[in-house]
Amino acid sequence: MKNKFILSTLILIFGGFLTKILGFVIKIISTRIILEQGVSLYSIVMPTYSLLITIATMAMPLAISKLVAEEKTRSSKILISGAVIMMVVNVLIVGMMLCISKFIAFELLKTKEAYILLIACTLTLPFISISSIIKGYFFGKQKMFPYALSNSLEQVVRLILIILFLPKFMEKGYIYGVTAFILLNIISEISSIIIFMFFIPKKVKITKKDIQPDIKTIQEVLQVSLPTVSSRFIGNIGFFFEPIILTNILLLVGYSNHFILTEYGAYNAYSIALLTMPSFFVGAIANSLVPEISKFHQQKNRTMVIRRFRQALFFSFLLGIFFSILIFFFRTPLLWILYHTTKGADYIKIMAPFFLLFYLEAPVISTLQGLGEAKFTMKITFWGVLLKTATLAFFSFFRIGIYGLIISEIVNIFFVVGTNLYKIKQVLKN
Repeated sequence: MKNKFILSTLILIFGGFLTKILGFVIKIISTRIILEQGVSLYSIVMPTYSLLITIATMAMPLAISKLVAEEKTRSSKILISGAVIMMVVNVLIVGMMLCISKFIAFELLKTKEAYILLIACTLTLPFISISSIIKGYFFGKQKMFPYALSNSLEQVVRLILIILFLPKFMEKGYIYGVTAFILLNIISEISSIIIFMFFIPKKVKITKKDIQPDIKTIQEVLQVSLPTVSSRFIGNIGFFFEPIILTNILLLVGYSNHFILTEYGAYNAYSIALLTMPSFFVGAIANSLVPEISKFHQQKNRTMVIRRFRQALFFSFLLGIFFSILIFFFRTPLLWILYHTTKGADYIKIMAPFFLLFYLEAPVISTLQGLGEAKFTMKITFWGVLLKTATLAFFSFFRIGIYGLIISEIVNIFFVVGTNLYKIKQVLKN
């Protein structure tokens, strides 16, 4: 059992690293192909798309993997129950988005070109949802090879499709290009589902009883998924309102729609993308920290909890210093090498020193989760979103362009990291 755990962990680490690398390559190639106009348009709908995916998937991979691992009932019954929930949620979301996409694009985002993109985003949701259910099943069974292989090959398929077909769609116009870029998700998700099908045990038999929705199992799935998705939902709601508030206030104070689209696109697709790239390494530290802190906290071994926390913070701080300095001094060549543009370099110059704190956020939150303070971190995330939104709205009236958004991002980082660090100090004192 111990060997299986170690092997599963190693497969996950390698698979996760490969998927991240492929995702990184996809981001570079796609941003080069769809150019600045396409990047700007995609950036404006991305917050809405992220929110839709969060609602559509309902944290189902985590819920299904937990219940399948516990083996309290047949895995097929858990899968069917999860599928019923997903089907209902997706029908509601697709129906709702078909009705309100035009309103979001025209009235909230003030960008009529975003309408067709929002429809494209909506069409991908059922496929992403189905894939997430199957991923949860294999994760619960601790069959990490199919999980890692599926994620990696999904990215490979996506990369091939982007290289072969995206330039052809871009020839017809950037709206066609960005729409195709979004719809390619359907093909890549289908390829992921097909790969999983090869690994489903041949002896599995689904009875009529399994197909019938089980209210008790549905309730168990929701008991796990709803608290998890609510935490992600808070962050995504803030992200959803970000371009809406920014666009409407900047238009009100005299900026053009073209300026807002271009600069917001540069901020999101270039500046933030470059600054958050190192978060993979910090994330790896944070993921390994939760079980360690949980174990020693349960044993009431305060000394080891403090030691592990300090070690994680030290390594994250070192990584943060290294990447902050690297990105600060080499921002222009890095942007040019990666994205063939220097747009967003001025924003990075301001944000890079403060992102040293951002790299501490993951291990700090993981420590609190390990200490059983997950509700506190969710509460701080909520207040952080409110503070960021209020700060964004306030500073946008000062007619300083996208810098109002940058100030709100920095304020949010200070608030979330500072408050969570103070809470850790309090908990470890007791």
